[in-house]
Amino acid sequence: MISIGILLALLLVASWTDLRHHAIYNRTVYPGILFAFALNGIGEGLLYWEILGPDNLQRIWGVIGLGQSLAGFLLCGLIMLVCYVLFHVGGGDVKLIAMLGAFLGPYEGLEALLWTFVLGAAAGLMMLVWRHGPSRLLLRVWRQVVSTLLLRRWAPITDQERTELQTRLYLAPSALLAVLIVYWDLAQLI
Repeated sequence: MISIGILLALLLVASWTDLRHHAIYNRTVYPGILFAFALNGIGEGLLYWEILGPDNLQRIWGVIGLGQSLAGFLLCGLIMLVCYVLFHVGGGDVKLIAMLGAFLGPYEGLEALLWTFVLGAAAGLMMLVWRHGPSRLLLRVWRQVVSTLLLRRWAPITDQERTELQTRLYLAPSALLAVLIVYWDLAQLI
C-alpha cells in the first residue's frame, strides 16, 4: 500500500505539470523509478532475511520484488519506446509509463498502460468533439469513408485537416486514472 501511495503521489505531480506546462519532468520520474527499484530490492532483502513475511510485505508495503519491478520497467518502457518512435509520443510519457511498470510489475503495468491509452484516446476524442462539434466531425468522417470507398484506397487528408485534427494527449492524468482502475480493480464496475 505504501508503494501505491508513493506512485499515486508521483502521478499526481506529473499530471499537474502535464496539464499546466505540457511536460513531465525528469525530477519527478527518475527519483520515482529509483525509489521503485530500491523499495522492491529492500523488500526482497527483508523477505530473504525473514524480517517480514510475504503477506506483510505485499499488503503493507506493496512490494512486488525486484525482478518483477525490472520486468515491468522494461516491458512498459519498451512498448512506450516503440510508441515514441512510431507515433511521436513525448519522452516524458515514455519515462512515466516505465516508472509505472517499475512500481506495478509487468502484468498490472501492462494493464495500466492499456487503460492509459484508452483513457487518453477518449480524452483526445472529447477535446476534438468539444473544439469542432460532433456534426462537423461526423461529416468529415462520412466524407473520408465515401471518398475511400469510391477511390478503393485510403484518401489522404489535407494538411489543413490534419492540423485541425491534431490535439494534445495528456497521458499523465490518464495514467493516474489507469492506476486507480487497475489497483482497485474498478474495471469490474464498468
